[in-house]
Amino acid sequence: MIRYKRILLKLSGEALMGDNPSGIDKTILSAYVAQIKEIVEMGVETGIVIGGGNIFRGVQGMAGGIDRVAGDRMGMLATVINGLALQAEFLEQHVPVRLYTSVKVESVGERFVRENVIKALERKEVAIFSGGTGNPFFTTDTAAALRALEISAEVLLKGTRVDGVYSDDPEKNPAAVKYDSLTFDEAYDKELKIMDLTAFTMCRENDLPVVVYNMTKAGNLKKVVMGENTGTLVHR
Repeated sequence: MIRYKRILLKLSGEALMGDNPSGIDKTILSAYVAQIKEIVEMGVETGIVIGGGNIFRGVQGMAGGIDRVAGDRMGMLATVINGLALQAEFLEQHVPVRLYTSVKVESVGERFVRENVIKALERKEVAIFSGGTGNPFFTTDTAAALRALEISAEVLLKGTRVDGVYSDDPEKNPAAVKYDSLTFDEAYDKELKIMDLTAFTMCRENDLPVVVYNMTKAGNLKKVVMGENTGTLVHR
């Protein structure tokens, strides 16, 4: 039985790189879309926020001497590029999809209008949200929390390269302990780096659960939406 009937899936741009130093790995892209297609065909209404770190990050621009506002705007456009790549792959796999942007790029995607997005989700069209929040100084984590709340998603899923939240970075510390479940307050107290604080606070204050899981393993997304014990659940 499906546990979550409407979700917001947050994917990092870096996840699309695979083993490449930057850009998009078509094999990874295809595998991710295949997982999402599986749950869409089960009837799960799916929104996606994609980052742009595989192409450009605002903080990266600052390190190179670029103004923060300009850098963040460049990062927003990077997420639009990733959104276009996702859209093309969904269409290739015969999945109905719409690309929404928070910045004006009329020939590329539709502007985000909540009522239109809800109708699209109800038609079982995947909704890709690009451009972040449309404002500098906000991350795509915050955009994911915002869009999840706007579309009344039942959960925010954060697909990563690890299978949940750990006491430390498991890729660096083999003794790190995995949490199956955490409250928002416990995550705050333990200073766990799950999402940026703005996004995390939005989820906490609006009682929006977050599931962190390994998106790179085929079948995991289906397990999460079915309510199986996969990844880490962060809740009120």
